[in-house]
Amino acid sequence: MVTIRMKTITDMKLSGDIKSHARTDVSTRDVSSIIDEPIAREGTNLGLTPTETLMASLIGCTNVITQRIAHHKGVTVGDMHIDAAAKFDRRGVSLQEELEVPFPSVVLTIDIQTDATAEQMEEIKSDLQKFCPIAKVIRNAGTTIDEIWNVTPLKLIS
Repeated sequence: MVTIRMKTITDMKLSGDIKSHARTDVSTRDVSSIIDEPIAREGTNLGLTPTETLMASLIGCTNVITQRIAHHKGVTVGDMHIDAAAKFDRRGVSLQEELEVPFPSVVLTIDIQTDATAEQMEEIKSDLQKFCPIAKVIRNAGTTIDEIWNVTPLKLIS
């Protein structure tokens, strides 16, 4: 049996093609994404703003790491939905003053269907805080992230 060993440190390379003062087309691997401002801020509204992109990354990372942890524990995850509600202090982006913590708080509401026991769910929640790199960066920047978990039993088809 051949064991494939993953690198512990990997290089990420992204490229930003600047289309206007508000729009950046970002590419990595064979995918791309548009980061833009709304029309009200003289953008073209073709993508998430940079700050919305950060919150979207938090949602995506929460999903991926939760799923990995569940799989590792032998837990099945069915439907899952994540909402993020962030407090954003705009004084920094409006150039009024420098802010150390532009996002004082984020609340993640995580609706999940699973066959996990209560004990397994507690382990999943704890491990998520240990292993989600986006949440780690945001927390270490001074933002409070609260998680509200709404867990419903997974309905198995017999």
